[in-house]
Amino acid sequence: MLEPVGIFMFLLLLTALLVEVILLYATSNDLTIERKIDDQLSNGDENIINYRLTGDFGFRPTLQILDEYPHQLQLRNCALPVTPEQKKFETTYRYAIYPKTRGEYFFGNVKVLISTKLGFLNKLASHDSSATIKVVPSIQQYKKFSFLAYTNRLEEVGVKKVRKVGSSTEFEQINEFQRGDNIKRINWKATARKTTLMVNHYEDQKAQNIYFLLDKGRMMHMPFNGLSLFDYAINSSLALAGVAKHKGDKVGLISFSDVIGSWLPAQSIGNQVSKISQELYHQKIRQKESDFSRLYKNIRLRMKGRSMLILYTNFDSMVSLNRQMKYLKAISKSHLLIVVSFLNEEIVELANKKTKGEQSFFDQSIAERFLQEKQQINQELNLAGIHTISTLPKDLTVNSINSYLKVKSRGLL
Repeated sequence: MLEPVGIFMFLLLLTALLVEVILLYATSNDLTIERKIDDQLSNGDENIINYRLTGDFGFRPTLQILDEYPHQLQLRNCALPVTPEQKKFETTYRYAIYPKTRGEYFFGNVKVLISTKLGFLNKLASHDSSATIKVVPSIQQYKKFSFLAYTNRLEEVGVKKVRKVGSSTEFEQINEFQRGDNIKRINWKATARKTTLMVNHYEDQKAQNIYFLLDKGRMMHMPFNGLSLFDYAINSSLALAGVAKHKGDKVGLISFSDVIGSWLPAQSIGNQVSKISQELYHQKIRQKESDFSRLYKNIRLRMKGRSMLILYTNFDSMVSLNRQMKYLKAISKSHLLIVVSFLNEEIVELANKKTKGEQSFFDQSIAERFLQEKQQINQELNLAGIHTISTLPKDLTVNSINSYLKVKSRGLL
């Protein structure tokens, strides 16, 4: 009794398959796809890929974009669905990627799966879009912070406005007295002429040397949210270089591990930040113990004049700090040394979390002990006259700029 039903269903299926074959292969279906991507991608940031699809079909298709992404992105089974509203269409699809390592990324061909509403068959169309793109230190952070520094809007991203406490040597202008101005800078002659309080304003001293000291030793290999501490330091250095350049300072770069790597003397020429960016792009971590004695000897012999040195390193215990303390003290005698102290975000969250159960209490105690040791490291450095930046990796750039502006405003350099 069911045999006629089975035959009917089978014929219906064959008919549907035949219709799909005709629609997909026999009719005139035109499809072009173009991948639009920046010439350089920003490491650790959101980068947008735009796909522009133009088609003219004999039916309303269902599409899936299958891009051949670089292996560094580790994107598997990533099909991007696109459903045009008309048979003839032009549409754009946006997709975000988050590179976590610097280097060259190879993008292969863009493939598109085409199907009808029935979805029994798929037709694969491949478009030659191969390209090799460089992932460089965070140019997005550099552009953002440089622009905000140029427009005096750094406070919008958490950079604090710091009152000038120290005296500066460069007179800028006379303005009306505002709440918070230093009363010692009231210009009484100008006040008598204007019959309102007038105050002298001074600009920060310019053309000071700012060096970024990047530790390439094994301790900087530790990852947070997929990005190593070393790459956080690289992104922060580039962004801070842009701010310092706007402030009129000279910027330089030193990288080191068991040997001295790059050494760019501090300069204020127009392409100095570009040189620093190129050097940062090629930096690689060495699985060796960092030699601070070699760093100190090179600074003493090759660095002329007092400079601000921002040292990106990772002392995880008092033992590791004590091994290098005499060299840090020796460096700080001739220069203003700022040491970055990284906090582990997971440990901070664990230390502040409410405990439930014996195991949780034990884990929290261990986390609190790690934080106390970090505090002790900062205290030892501060007692030795060395400034510190204690920060989570994600907040490194903002906290570094805050520290730099604080030093400038107080005339400590």
